[in-house]
Amino acid sequence: MRARLRDLGFSIGRFPIGPWNAITDVGGVRVGHTTLIEGEGPLDVGHGPVRTGVTAVLPNADIFGQRTVAGSFVLNGAGEVSGLTQVQEWGLLETPILLTNTMSVGKVSDAVVKWMTKRWPKIGNEEDVVIPLVGECDDSWLNDAVGRHVRSEHIYKAIEQAASGPVPEGSVGAGTGLITCDFKAGIGTSSRRVAIEGTVYTEPRRERNAGSIITIVATDAPLLSPQLVRVCKRAALGIGRIGSFAAHGSGEIVVAFSTANIVPRAATRMTATLDVLLDEACDPLYEAVVECTEEAIVNALCMADEMRGPTGHVAPALPLDRLADILRRYRQAFTATSTKA
Repeated sequence: MRARLRDLGFSIGRFPIGPWNAITDVGGVRVGHTTLIEGEGPLDVGHGPVRTGVTAVLPNADIFGQRTVAGSFVLNGAGEVSGLTQVQEWGLLETPILLTNTMSVGKVSDAVVKWMTKRWPKIGNEEDVVIPLVGECDDSWLNDAVGRHVRSEHIYKAIEQAASGPVPEGSVGAGTGLITCDFKAGIGTSSRRVAIEGTVYTEPRRERNAGSIITIVATDAPLLSPQLVRVCKRAALGIGRIGSFAAHGSGEIVVAFSTANIVPRAATRMTATLDVLLDEACDPLYEAVVECTEEAIVNALCMADEMRGPTGHVAPALPLDRLADILRRYRQAFTATSTKA
């Protein structure tokens, strides 16, 4: 039986977690998965075995009409989040965020366009066109990536079944075929509650893990786009705590959004008033985002079962009965590295 880090009696950091210890602790945020596991045996390029999927993160119920403030940071760019250029330029998010495998980014983006234009028929005529945000990681060690087995109905299912509450982790959705530190991993999530002058804000994190990683940060703290960029940079520190050094061929990309302020598409005037947390008050958020990025990655490892892929490839499950010793050795190595730095 797999279990999350805290269910095993361990924790990371000093801040309290939210009710679900998940990205869905931020009000209005929903997550959905479509998991594809089909076939056994050797790789038959284009025909399987299949170990992949799609994950959808919805910031609110009307993301096209009620846009959220957003930002991003690329630690190393040997990866892709399509649509990120517009987020960086405008500081706004106006589509769901989708995650999938590297070879399926185009198919997922196309399906999101079809889903959004059906829901918002004015897109492309009375309203602007859309550029969906789709992040990828390479799952080809366990999956027939060339087969591009993700289809439109899989994207629609992930979006339409997205829900609040507990988030499935491990080998689900976009994390189905992914590994971390030579162990099976995939999707992980965690959250922190931070009080600033009596107001409690929530900082959750959701991860995809492999040689590359896509990190999604959601918060209800009122932050502007440049402040969310700074939060993203601290999430990269949490990735580093697990051992990443942003290798030449890896992609470490972080996207963040805040649900505190809404920028409506149908504005009645050309000015808007936004609540903003002062920069001097952001240090607890920076610390919290490092903590829950680290814990989300560990949760992905703890929740994933062993998986076999083509050509005899096996991703073993993290041995939970040895977790205490693994964490002790990890902490010792991290402390020694920090001391020498």
